[in-house]
Amino acid sequence: MSDEQHPRSAPATPVPTAPESRLAFNEDWAATILGLVLLVLVLVGLIPTGLVP
Repeated sequence: MSDEQHPRSAPATPVPTAPESRLAFNEDWAATILGLVLLVLVLVGLIPTGLVP
């Protein structure tokens, strides 16, 4: 056998991906911000207390 590498066994080059955005929100932060906005709206009186369980 020869010492040559098979072309399929060569390491694959990684596929470049899009750069990450500096401003990235995940689901947890989105839910937290939405909850705080709703709380403020209730405290200010824009959402009546009858709608809040």
